[in-house]
Amino acid sequence: MTTRAANLSIVILVWAALYLPALGSLAIKGEEGRRILPGIAMLETGNYLVPQVGGETYFRKPPLINWLVAASFKISGHQNEWTARMPSVISVLLVALAFVTVARPSLGPLGSTIAALVWLINAGIIEKGRLVEIEGLYVSLCALAIIFWLSFWEQKKSAWLTWTVPFVFLGLGWLAKGPLHLLFFYGVVVAVIWKERNWRAFFHPAHFVGMVVMLGIFAAWAIPFLRATGHATATTKWSQQFTGRLRGTDFEFGRWIFNIPHGVLYLLPWVIFLPLARSGNFAVEKDRQLAKALAWGALVPFVVVDLVPGSIPRYGMPALVPACWLLAMTFCEENLRWPRWLGGKLFSFNARRRTIIGIVVLACLAMWTYAIAIVPKMDRRQRIKRLAAQIQAAIPQAEAVYALDPNYQPIFFYMRSKLVYASEIDEVPIDARYLLVRPEREQEVLESNRWAPRQPHRIMRSTDYRKESILLLKID
Repeated sequence: MTTRAANLSIVILVWAALYLPALGSLAIKGEEGRRILPGIAMLETGNYLVPQVGGETYFRKPPLINWLVAASFKISGHQNEWTARMPSVISVLLVALAFVTVARPSLGPLGSTIAALVWLINAGIIEKGRLVEIEGLYVSLCALAIIFWLSFWEQKKSAWLTWTVPFVFLGLGWLAKGPLHLLFFYGVVVAVIWKERNWRAFFHPAHFVGMVVMLGIFAAWAIPFLRATGHATATTKWSQQFTGRLRGTDFEFGRWIFNIPHGVLYLLPWVIFLPLARSGNFAVEKDRQLAKALAWGALVPFVVVDLVPGSIPRYGMPALVPACWLLAMTFCEENLRWPRWLGGKLFSFNARRRTIIGIVVLACLAMWTYAIAIVPKMDRRQRIKRLAAQIQAAIPQAEAVYALDPNYQPIFFYMRSKLVYASEIDEVPIDARYLLVRPEREQEVLESNRWAPRQPHRIMRSTDYRKESILLLKID
């Protein structure tokens, strides 16, 4: 089947089989709470400009993922794991659809479908794309920018399309995480232009207009944000985070040395076919040049980013995008042979088709096995939900709970009592009855006379998966 409708149907069905099963069955983990709680705060306060975690301004990341989570909650009318993770899985789908539609004239009906399947079925995207994490959204936006630019370039579209449309996605990428994705985007762009010796195109006025569009999208949020939070504070936080990565503030050699191997494994299971993507396997000179450009455009930024002392493997994930395109080109070549050091045998078209179908089927079966047989057992061990239920059971219905300088507490996502944040003891009302505090501030609260003659005392201690504790105090 080579019709556009058939290819779209295949891609959507594979996406649904891989990304929807048990999507909302597991409790939030890792940094998911930092993406969800600011979205909830935005809905409660109406302040969509300044992300907040634990009642404090969150400076470390721009708010696009928080906006999307808030929008998902608002549109669906539900606040749960499923609706929180939907922005990530939808962004993954949009990239697959872009491969099948936008890249179709360049890769062909078969190649564009293969590229979409490689994108959907790889360890990195399956892992991050099923979580409400920045990488699923961030890498997808970078992917859309690369797909649109490369497709328009290969199709010789107007320079005003080639150099402006992709920069809309790059601007949104800034709002998702920051400018790191530009290294991967320009890695592909520079490599392609270098191979074609067409440097004049790089300096077309449309390119500079695109850059203005990109920066304008980011500035539309950043300028009001800086005014609202204090220019010096925000820029100091941002610069500290950036320089901290470069200096390797939390550098661990044992982890850093595995950055590149770990990053390569994100492309499983397709990474085993990369030896086929050598220029000698391409019959047309233009394809050979593009294959070399994609290889260099993926490899150089990937290695550079992973060698930074403070880097971690997921930072190199945008390199998956040119790898998907390159593998799709490779699988579509007629006389495809393994390199001599792997036997040099012909990899026939029928063998390739069976291999791709087999990978798709096995991936879908594995995901459904995980959803049906494994997730229910994991669900019984989800500590964070149980802890939230225990705290909630100790608080009378409709009673407000005051969280004193709580920092980031993922357990708050599962609490249904009204949470009111306070930075200092004096901000907690005199008639308050329940108080959540971190252990390091317990003694300060116990010694306070703010609620005299009533006195606070601890009724529960909760420790989450991070080994971080929070105490529930009752004032009576």
